[in-house]
Amino acid sequence: MNRRISILSLVTLGLTGLQTPPASAQSNTQDVQIYAGYLFGDRLLETPLSGSTPRLDDSATYGARYTYHFADQLGVQLSAGYSPSRAAHVASGADNLRLTTVDVDVQFDVLPNFQLAGHQFIPYTVAGVGYAWANVDTMNGLIGAKPTSISGSNSYTANVGIGAKYFLTNNLFVDVDSRYRYMNRLVSEYGRGLNTSETTVGVGYRF
Repeated sequence: MNRRISILSLVTLGLTGLQTPPASAQSNTQDVQIYAGYLFGDRLLETPLSGSTPRLDDSATYGARYTYHFADQLGVQLSAGYSPSRAAHVASGADNLRLTTVDVDVQFDVLPNFQLAGHQFIPYTVAGVGYAWANVDTMNGLIGAKPTSISGSNSYTANVGIGAKYFLTNNLFVDVDSRYRYMNRLVSEYGRGLNTSETTVGVGYRF
């Protein structure tokens, strides 16, 4: 986790140091977008279940984001995502795991007036908190010698990331985004914190 955050910090500092024209006023603007990408999972349990440790499997993810800029470089972002994932390495029982996340983030536009090939190119950083819902089909097995049934649970989540918006027109843009996401736990028993990451590409409109 510390390594990922350090890399994000170095990239942000490097972008901040670039020389660009003065920022154009973009307060009170709004962005809406849809996105799709990939979620990289982690172990679900702190201990093996029947000799194998179930994990949130890597899976596709998709969703939508809304961002309101209340200052030239600062905005608040609301987002909701869904991943039709599965619980891998399950000894017994169904392995479906449908994950839903909702986040509230602060977005900082590092270079709000940067131009690339004659089009606006806005790198940004983002960080925030939210909530996750896991719909897990019951997993059965042994924890030590104890028969155990494990189902899904809800938890808080936190994320930090970097991204960039490239405007194809004055309003239409493409957004590339990469985030580290921590989830407290997603199962009812013997759960652990998950260190995950997600990379997405979105299409949006500014008005």
